[in-house]
Amino acid sequence: MGHYFDEDPDAPSSPRDVELWLPDMSLTLTTDRGVFGYDQIDAGSKLLLLKAPPPPPAGNLLDLGCGVGTIALPLARRAPGATVWAVDVNRRARDLCTTNAVANEVTNMRVVAPDDVPDDLTFDCIWSNPPIRVGKKALHEMLLMWLGRLVPGGDAVLVVHKHLGGDSLQRWITEAGYPTSRLASSSGYRILHTTRTM
Repeated sequence: MGHYFDEDPDAPSSPRDVELWLPDMSLTLTTDRGVFGYDQIDAGSKLLLLKAPPPPPAGNLLDLGCGVGTIALPLARRAPGATVWAVDVNRRARDLCTTNAVANEVTNMRVVAPDDVPDDLTFDCIWSNPPIRVGKKALHEMLLMWLGRLVPGGDAVLVVHKHLGGDSLQRWITEAGYPTSRLASSSGYRILHTTRTM
């Protein structure tokens, strides 16, 4: 059985539309098998969208592990003067994210694989529901790499479930040099906020 963090999921395609309702917008998103959040809006991602502080109005913003665009599209809508980089290893997810951006008339997004992000690009903000199930070692390496690309004073907002290590991840990120606090907690989900101070 494949995982949503595989580059080419082998699950048979069966697209379905879901509705994302937020206080400031509503979006119709096409999902599919083999990608994160198939057939539903992930509760953690929605909590992040409800609790995250307003994003910077300009600059380069990152949704790490964008899936079908559940976080990237609202981020782009809330920061129309910014460029949102929607990054995912999963080719099917990237195709859906691109489709959803077009369908929802979101034009300030770039949907790419991680290796296609320019090496010298830095980010003013990161929003992410990171792929926890990829394993702790891979997750830590991924987070260190991308948090290291925040501009000084740039911040990241992450959602992680308590049962998947949200509290220990908060401690680990802080110990790695990125002071991290908890913005919100609901139904076991933790919304973590970290700032690059270096």
